[in-house]
Amino acid sequence: MIDIDGLIGDLRVRLESVAVAEDAEPMAAYMKHQAPFLGVKTPGRRQQSKPLLVRAKSWSADELLDVADALFEQPEREFHQVACDLLRRWSKTLGSDDLDRIRRIIQTKSWWDTVDALAVHVLGPVVRADRTLQVDIDDWIEDEDIWVARSAILHQLMWKDDIDADRLFGYCDLRAEDTEFFIRKAMGWALRQHARTDPEAVALYVHENADRLSGLTKREALKHL
Repeated sequence: MIDIDGLIGDLRVRLESVAVAEDAEPMAAYMKHQAPFLGVKTPGRRQQSKPLLVRAKSWSADELLDVADALFEQPEREFHQVACDLLRRWSKTLGSDDLDRIRRIIQTKSWWDTVDALAVHVLGPVVRADRTLQVDIDDWIEDEDIWVARSAILHQLMWKDDIDADRLFGYCDLRAEDTEFFIRKAMGWALRQHARTDPEAVALYVHENADRLSGLTKREALKHL
């Protein structure tokens, strides 16, 4: 049985040992004060969390998700980011039955840093391993929670030739007139990434939907074309 409190206590000691107090406020400000920070930047966070991630090699999916939930219960953002690193590192341990728990974590203390990491590097691999789950993700795109919808848009971001392009374009159709910045940005990012595989299809889609897509989405989508 995993001693979750012990794991988190040890991680806190390790993170606090390298925290730079003067960095905490600027880091929180960059994230629009969604959560307080200890003042540990990414390299330090990854170095200090390495023992936890290595230990997780033998954990079950439920154990990984339990630890991730506990990390998200901590107030400081570095712990939430470690949770994302943990699930990303061992995403192959997760499976179809974990989709609801992944969604709940996406919706926990949501901001772009954790949501994008989970959508692209945790949700994406799980759905790619079981494409029948995309039927579930079809419901996410119409969700009122922008972070759930953003995750649907981004979950295929790293799929390259495996991408279901019709589904991506369909998601963009459904949210084309959305005024939410994070939805518009996600669509542009996803289209730009797909343009690496099929630039003609993306250019045609943007051209045919120029009156519906925001300027932000179009700029992002066509940035490298």
